[in-house]
Amino acid sequence: MFLFLIFPLGRGFAQNQPDALVEYRNRNYESAVTICRSELRVDPNNLESHVVLCWSLISLGRYEEALNYARRGRNLSRYDPRIVEILGEIGYYQGSNKDALEYFQEYVNLAPEGGRIDMVYYFIGEIYIRLGRFRHADIALSTAVHYVPGNAVWWTRLAYARENAGRENARELQEAIRAYERALLLNAQYADARRGLERTRQALAAITIR
Repeated sequence: MFLFLIFPLGRGFAQNQPDALVEYRNRNYESAVTICRSELRVDPNNLESHVVLCWSLISLGRYEEALNYARRGRNLSRYDPRIVEILGEIGYYQGSNKDALEYFQEYVNLAPEGGRIDMVYYFIGEIYIRLGRFRHADIALSTAVHYVPGNAVWWTRLAYARENAGRENARELQEAIRAYERALLLNAQYADARRGLERTRQALAAITIR
């Protein structure tokens, strides 16, 4: 009888424990950080706590702290794709383009259909834009919108990459126009897309009348 009574209590107690992942998904990032740090004090080798802690710290813009925990996570599991992607994000936000690209490319190799593959291709595209490699950016961002076709910002960045890749090429400018138009179908008020569409139409007209 005594054992029968305590088992339900144990399950109820476990259900009431704070869940860092739930807090992270609810954008309660500071709470998620607190929970993860408590978990790591109990078990420093808890990889899940390292992952959620890093995600939360990145969301808070605390990249150096995230990098510290990501490196520890990397030591625990060298090829965990989540840690690899986290290191890529940190590199991206800190402007370490070469490192970020290497981590993102490793993520693609480790988890070609991983849960953050859409974001990885978006980040890769943005890095190539930074580097002025616009056709590479086109490829990466085209892949990103394949995974998430409803993101007006990503369509606009794809259009921008095509616009810059095809300054003297009518076909590429037309592709840029189509991408800007797609962005505006998703968000008619998006100013970057509206300006880009007008700018690209003018560039195409200038080529046409030569």
